[in-house]
Amino acid sequence: MIGKGKSISHTRASMAYGWNQEKNAEVVYRQHLVGDNPKEISREFQLIQEQNVHCKKNTLSFVLSPAIEDGKKLHKTELRKICTAFMEKMNLGERQAIAFVHRDKQHLHIHLYVNRIDFNGTAYNDSFIGKRCQQAAEKVAEQYQLTTVRRLQIEKEFNLKDIRTEIKRRHDITMKNFKPKNFDQYIKAMETNKVKVIPCINKANKLQGFRFEFDGYNLKGSEIHRSMSGGNIGKAMAGQVGVKPFLRENEQLKMAGKAVQLSNRMIVSITKHVLKQIISRGIEY
Repeated sequence: MIGKGKSISHTRASMAYGWNQEKNAEVVYRQHLVGDNPKEISREFQLIQEQNVHCKKNTLSFVLSPAIEDGKKLHKTELRKICTAFMEKMNLGERQAIAFVHRDKQHLHIHLYVNRIDFNGTAYNDSFIGKRCQQAAEKVAEQYQLTTVRRLQIEKEFNLKDIRTEIKRRHDITMKNFKPKNFDQYIKAMETNKVKVIPCINKANKLQGFRFEFDGYNLKGSEIHRSMSGGNIGKAMAGQVGVKPFLRENEQLKMAGKAVQLSNRMIVSITKHVLKQIISRGIEY
């Protein structure tokens, strides 16, 4: 479960978003409140907040997001328990609070609003509230045997390793079987292998490199393997067809709906690399 928290001043507007009926919002937790709509609840908050005129960001806004699979199993009773436990972990004590659950998307999430001002007029210390909120959410997740952020990170890293390997495998197949002579051909060949190649183009309409989209992941070429940076893909193609034919093939490319050229840095890097290969083989260029 992921937790995010901050202090806000726009209580009514934020609460109206939380109580948005279009998002199938449902009240799952309330404490020391009787109002039936955002206007009434924010007014109740305000009556207490008037005891402390120095605190401007006088409402605490939290978002608790269980993992997708956990969210599918959580009903109103469990969600209320999660809010109660979170309030305890954050040492929020006896304060006005209300929470709504949004089920409009696949990823269920809770919006929890807590009056930063207690019944004695004292403001809650919001130092490092974002970090403390995440730590509290982790403890609540462990308490109710929900997926923690750490576990999600481990699973993501494990899956990412397989994704990198698979994209690299499909890249190798593309280079071996299709033998592309230019980046346009490479992009189309990779699409045949179910990998979307997204050009990274700078303001001068120069090609800088690529990102690769596969199975819900979007990664820079260099994050997958060093051979998959834009420059190294170019080196591999130029090494097969020669520098001059390669540059001629890639002189004017059509990418992302506009004419694109290779960056000067990429051209120099590719040329040097191929020349070194030629020299090392003892072949006159």
